[in-house]
Amino acid sequence: MRDLVAGMRYLGKGQRWVAQHGRWWGFGLIPALIALVLYAVVLTVLALWSGDIAAWATPFADGWGTPWQGLLRGVFVALLFAGGLMLSVLTFTAVTLLIGDPFYESLSEKVEESEGHCPPSPDRPLWQEIWIALRDSVHVLLRAAGFGILLFVLGFVPFLGQTVIPAIGFCVSGFFLAVELTSVAMQRRDVPVRERLRLLRGRKGLAVGFGTPVVLLFLIPFVAVVLMPGAVAGATLLVRDLMADEEEPPAPGGGEGAAAQGPAAGVPYGQPGTQGGFGPAPAPFPASQGQPQAPQQYPRPQSGPGSSAARPPAGW
Repeated sequence: MRDLVAGMRYLGKGQRWVAQHGRWWGFGLIPALIALVLYAVVLTVLALWSGDIAAWATPFADGWGTPWQGLLRGVFVALLFAGGLMLSVLTFTAVTLLIGDPFYESLSEKVEESEGHCPPSPDRPLWQEIWIALRDSVHVLLRAAGFGILLFVLGFVPFLGQTVIPAIGFCVSGFFLAVELTSVAMQRRDVPVRERLRLLRGRKGLAVGFGTPVVLLFLIPFVAVVLMPGAVAGATLLVRDLMADEEEPPAPGGGEGAAAQGPAAGVPYGQPGTQGGFGPAPAPFPASQGQPQAPQQYPRPQSGPGSSAARPPAGW
């Protein structure tokens, strides 16, 4: 439950960030507007032809009397349009990110710079970045489509298909939408798509809490366009915190300044620390018997070849 709430907060943080940086909000609207026009045309065509598609897909019901034929095909049309709408929500983000790759990469970098540190982007040409984004989006969408087909079939189950299955469908869509939105910041860190899925599966509540409200809001006409820049900004902030345990932050000043931070400063437990061992550093050992010891001082640990523990850290 805590991760669900935290995921929702990232969406709010992203919207606040773009509200405080209005120029970047307008910058991020351009690709979303282009994608909106394309999807409006596709959904209009689907709505106009949904009746014919239902009749073609259910030829066994041609001889049925009323109201069963109309009821079956009405349910089919509703599920078809709902599936198309949900697929458009998922693919809208992918298509918008592809159209606006340079836009959202710049926006994401600006968000990270405002937070104090932006990892350098891989040295690749733009066409290669777009190809990687397209390949990763197809990988994610194929996985989402597998779940979508299963949920579409389960939608015909009485009662469950009209209550529980739609709720599960929104959560699944939210998870995969979070994967898509975090791809900009993840790609900058050169994290492959399978690793992105693994990281977000490990924090399902965080991904669902972030992505599901976006799915619901994107169902409202034109809201997807307005919220897209803030969704990218929020996803960037989410990635920064999600990857905090994977990335070792740079020690301020290095050298003497790093030693001044204390034992294993900024290093997770079990990783090599600043004292040549595995942090946190062990407690100092007692002085040898019969040797005087200066007040407020502790004996220095033995220094071996390659050891960085030439003297005790400041503050001991």
